[in-house]
Amino acid sequence: MNRWAVILAGGVGSRFWPLSTPQRPKQLLPLVDDAPLLVNTVRRLAPAVPAERTLVITNASLADAVRSLLPALPAENVIAEPRAAGTGPALTWAALDIQRRDGDAAVMLCVHADWAIGDESAFRSTLERAARVAEQHAALVTVGVIPARPDPGLGYIQPGEAVDGARRVARFVEKPDRAAAERMVREGYLWNSGIFVWRVKDFLDEVRAHAPEISDALRSGAATDLRRFFAAVRPIAVDYAVMERSARVLVLPGDFGWDDVGTWGALHRVRALDDTRNAIAGSVHAVDARDNVVHADAGTVVLYGVHDLVVVTRPGLTLVTTRDRAADLKTLLERLPPDVRETS
Repeated sequence: MNRWAVILAGGVGSRFWPLSTPQRPKQLLPLVDDAPLLVNTVRRLAPAVPAERTLVITNASLADAVRSLLPALPAENVIAEPRAAGTGPALTWAALDIQRRDGDAAVMLCVHADWAIGDESAFRSTLERAARVAEQHAALVTVGVIPARPDPGLGYIQPGEAVDGARRVARFVEKPDRAAAERMVREGYLWNSGIFVWRVKDFLDEVRAHAPEISDALRSGAATDLRRFFAAVRPIAVDYAVMERSARVLVLPGDFGWDDVGTWGALHRVRALDDTRNAIAGSVHAVDARDNVVHADAGTVVLYGVHDLVVVTRPGLTLVTTRDRAADLKTLLERLPPDVRETS
């Protein structure tokens, strides 16, 4: 099999402050269970793609930490971005690397490192179906998750004409307001998961045809030098660079308990809950308390008579907010003094 896994593991994850820091961002943290999110991602893919065909793309400052977490991966399979340039350049470099190693027909299964997946077998089966569609139709396939709720924090995909179990993409929709999200769910829109599957040649052809932000670097001869390539590209997400510009994009519906673990509040959906629906990690005692999220990285937390809170402790700092307001930590960080905000 010519399947390759490409895991995007960059970024800081500021919405998981104060636990997530530039030195230890959320993909390296054990947020859903006892294993870091990135470790779970590699483990989840392992039955379908072996370590030698798994690439992890991360910040240069995190490369050593990622290699330590994933000793089964060859060291060269951890790609250290010299600078953050978005998912468009990152996936293009991964495609070039795979092309050099395995040729034009190799298939990339592209995922992010910070998801929770409820049904891992169904997840892998969906990726394989997407790979077959990509091969048969020379298409760029994205997996659109069947919505579990009208979520204004996610992007949406409107499916169009049916093609061999998939659909053409009628349009991509940025994060809508709640009323629009409710309407889209009723009308059969899918969540834009950020799962992409394509053959290397098909993707690189579309990059050259539609993404001058990246293709100019390819024409300059930087395609074989990591530093030159990232210095030459203009930062852009693959969604804007290719997916919204290409006529070869198909969407395959998927239903496997996918969740974008984007905020502390989201952990209430993906962690195991106690008898009163608290999602807890660490030393926690909850008395007459329900529907809280508690992550005690230091000390012991006692909850009494409260509900719908988020409590996060680390040495020297405690965050208390509500599950709803936990989605807006960027606003909080802007208002904190630097000595508190940048505690590491």
